[in-house]
Amino acid sequence: MEVVIAPAEELARLAADTIEERLRARPESVLGLATGSSPLKVYDELARRHAEEGLSFARARAFMLDEYVGLAADHPERYRNVIEKEIASRVDFAPDAVRGPDGLADDLVAACADYEAAIADAGGVDVQILGIGTDGHIAFNEPGSSLASRTRIKTLTAQTREDNARFFGDDLDQVPQHCLTQGLATIMSAKHLVLLATGKGKAEAVHQLVEGPISAMWPGTIMQMHPHATVLVDDAAASRLQLADYYRQTYRSKPDWQGL
Repeated sequence: MEVVIAPAEELARLAADTIEERLRARPESVLGLATGSSPLKVYDELARRHAEEGLSFARARAFMLDEYVGLAADHPERYRNVIEKEIASRVDFAPDAVRGPDGLADDLVAACADYEAAIADAGGVDVQILGIGTDGHIAFNEPGSSLASRTRIKTLTAQTREDNARFFGDDLDQVPQHCLTQGLATIMSAKHLVLLATGKGKAEAVHQLVEGPISAMWPGTIMQMHPHATVLVDDAAASRLQLADYYRQTYRSKPDWQGL
């Protein structure tokens, strides 16, 4: 696992660099898209590069991490609509190139199996963008999630619903109680994981993610087992890291050819 500690703007640039390098090397790449506040600056930077530098997504495909169950198709917080607004509509993805789990399916179990199969049929995700919750969840794999889990239905914890209430006018009753989410094993199947976290509120989760024991109670810790995982954090999110100075030194002395 590589840990990079830098200002938020630099973190976004580094994540965008990783995606751009992959797309230019292989235009048919499969991207993994996350919602939440963590990737927003990355999406802004990718949209800028598309508009100003000709970065193309025309031959790429993308899969979303998760989706609420039961939100109306036109609900602004339905994750498919959020992804459309934040990145898909701002670049040149082909129609239907971005896919998410179907939180309105009549048979949610079958929808999860279909989604898992679709990712496999696409050859898997090349670069997966991730955020992390204050309780250590990645995607909607809440504490206690199986480290071997695949795409499935999950019940959201009270903490996650409280954290997400800000997107629903601070009305907790409007936050769905269930979701569909890629499992931890699904996420771990991606070739490169790029996780972003900023702010002091994420400091304990980042500490556990990077330096804690691998545990279902902190689901993101499974990333320690991934052969190519990059964790991008600002100073505040890094404030609990015991080896923060070492991570800074490692990044400063990294050869230019090594990349993320």
